[in-house]
Amino acid sequence: MDTPLLDVLTGQVPNRRPIWLMRQAGRYLPEYRAVRSQAGSFLSLCYNPELACEVTLQPLRRYDIDAAILFSDILVVPHAMGLTLDFLEGEGPRLQTVADLSAVKSLSNGAGSKEFSAVYETVGRVRHALNANVGFIGFCGAPWTVASYMIEGGSSKRLKALEIATDNPDWFSLLMEKLIESSVIYLLGQIAAGVQVVQIFDSWAGDVPRHLRERVVTGPMKRIVDGVRSVHTGFPVIVFARGVGDEHGVVARATDASAVGVEQDVGLTDVLKSLPGGVGVQGNLAPELLLEDDRRVRSEVFKVLDGVPAERHIFNLGHGIVPQVRPETVSVLVKAVRDWDSGLRDV
Repeated sequence: MDTPLLDVLTGQVPNRRPIWLMRQAGRYLPEYRAVRSQAGSFLSLCYNPELACEVTLQPLRRYDIDAAILFSDILVVPHAMGLTLDFLEGEGPRLQTVADLSAVKSLSNGAGSKEFSAVYETVGRVRHALNANVGFIGFCGAPWTVASYMIEGGSSKRLKALEIATDNPDWFSLLMEKLIESSVIYLLGQIAAGVQVVQIFDSWAGDVPRHLRERVVTGPMKRIVDGVRSVHTGFPVIVFARGVGDEHGVVARATDASAVGVEQDVGLTDVLKSLPGGVGVQGNLAPELLLEDDRRVRSEVFKVLDGVPAERHIFNLGHGIVPQVRPETVSVLVKAVRDWDSGLRDV
């Protein structure tokens, strides 16, 4: 059976333009909010395989999309490595910090942890429930983004993390090494449980000066890609380095990705021209456009679709769906993609 997402990622011609959306399961959906309330906390939801499976599948019941993405969080990795973690309502994550060599040496690699095991169980449940033509995406955070949380303790401007990355003390280098190891273990576990694609998210890549990006951003991501493919040759990997502007092509080539996520305000065509044949682009409608009227949404979707060929493109947003979006507007977006597939171009 055709799986459009996998077709694009493996150099095949899909039978239609694949589409999925970052944060497609989340607070904009009333059914998600109901399950979140049942779980009691965000972290409890992440580690409840039955409920995490349910929210992973919810968008597929509403929308004609081509992939499920595992419902979880990038901070599962440091939590599994031994740091305490909590999510505070209205404030976001609060993660135990590391600040010296002793603290980093005490971290485990997460193998066999209850945190990883819960996620793997969720993956297995989702895989069993998915139709064969729907792709299944697992993920992890990139080492730089996860390290910045481990240094800062929460969502911040990351000034301390950047200072430490620039100075590159022994403990920071070891922290990155441990994150690479743990991330490979985590992704391989997800693959064994049933995901067909993995995405590596570097949400804070744009904060890193260009002269440090190979060491801090692309080099560690490449080592994760290599670690996955040392076990599963040619496995499809999408990388997303938010904020790197005109260097998305550089990131894709440096990491040997199957496709690169591209944020809004960056030309997909220009990125595609810079990539090797067979490497795709993913994106890049501005999430804020989903707060506009239906006509504007359709018009902007068509602009994205007109710019790149279906066999090299995965339609997505430039970042995640914002909570204020109406579910009906997402239906308009998905229908616009399907209409474009069918040659129906009326805005």
